[in-house]
Amino acid sequence: MKILEIGRYKKQFASDHILPFVKEQGEALRSVGQDVDYYTIKGAGLAAYLTAVADLKREILTLRPQVIHAHFGLSGITAVLAVKSIKKSERPKCVITFHNGETLSKTVNFFSSLFSLGADYVIYVAEHIRRLSYFKARHYSILPCGVPLDLLPLVSYDEARKKLGYQDNKKYILFGGAFSNKRKNVALLNEALALLNRDDIEVVEMRGLSRSECALRMCACDLFALPTHSEGSPQALKEAMACNCPIVATDVADIAFLLGNEQGHYLLRNPRKDNAYWEADQSSAKELAELITIALNTRCRTQGRQRILDLKLDNTAIAQRLMNIYKSL
Repeated sequence: MKILEIGRYKKQFASDHILPFVKEQGEALRSVGQDVDYYTIKGAGLAAYLTAVADLKREILTLRPQVIHAHFGLSGITAVLAVKSIKKSERPKCVITFHNGETLSKTVNFFSSLFSLGADYVIYVAEHIRRLSYFKARHYSILPCGVPLDLLPLVSYDEARKKLGYQDNKKYILFGGAFSNKRKNVALLNEALALLNRDDIEVVEMRGLSRSECALRMCACDLFALPTHSEGSPQALKEAMACNCPIVATDVADIAFLLGNEQGHYLLRNPRKDNAYWEADQSSAKELAELITIALNTRCRTQGRQRILDLKLDNTAIAQRLMNIYKSL
C-alpha cells in the first residue's frame, strides 16, 4: 500500500523536517512492507495550510498514494481540501490524527474538527481529545502514537550514570520537557522541591537533547517528572516507561491508563473532575513533594517497558493497527 504522511515543516529536524513521532510511525509502516512518502507544510499561520492545498494536490497526483494521513488538525484541513479537489475516481482515502494541540485554541478546534468531518477516518490519540472537539467524526479510533523500542536501548542504571558522569551522592530528576514550556509546569516541580529543601537533587532538562541522549538520561535518572497541565498521549512519558524509569506525573489525559498500577509509577491527584486539563490546588505541591520522596526512597527500576508491550504501544504493533484501519477504508 502506498501512503503519504503529511505534517508541518519543522526546520530543527534534519530527517525530512517532520516531527520525530510522525517520521517514526511512517518508518514503522515501512518496516511492515508499506510504501511511505512524506509531505511537509511550510509557512506560518492558517494561510500556510491553505496555500499548501494546490501543492499537495500536485503531490498526490504525482505519487498516487492510496491513503494520505495528516497529523494534527490544521494539516488535516490541507489534506481534506486537496483530496476534495481531485475527481472522485482518483481520490485517495484521507485519514487525520488529532494529537491534542487542536483542542487548546477555540479557533483551531472549530476549524480542525469541522474539516475533519470531510475525512474518511479520524484517529484521536486519547479519548479526551475527541470529547473536547467541537465536531466529532463518526468513523474514528482512539489510538496513541507508538514507541520506537529499537531506538530506546536499555542501559543499566549504573552504566548510564557512569557514561553521563553523574555523582553517586546525587538524585537526578529528568523533567519531561523544556523549562520554558509553561504547559509542562516546571513551576510546580520547583515548588515541591523547595518544600523538600534537599541539596542532593538535581533537575535535568530535556530541551536540546537528541533521542539517544534522552534515552540515556531516562536510564540514568532516579525519576522522570511530568507535572503537566495538558497532554494528548505524552510520548516522552511512554519513552521513559520504555527505559524502566520511575515516573511521577499529573493525572491528565491518558496518563493514568498508561502508568497503570505498576510499582514505581506515581500519579498526582487532579483537583478537577475532568482529566482533559490539570490545575493545582493548595495541596498539590505538598502532594508532589511526598510522591517524589517516596519514589526516591524506593530506589527501584520499573517494568514500564513490559507495560508498553502489554498495551501494544510499541511502534510495530501500532503500525499493524494502522494498516487494519487503512485496509478497512
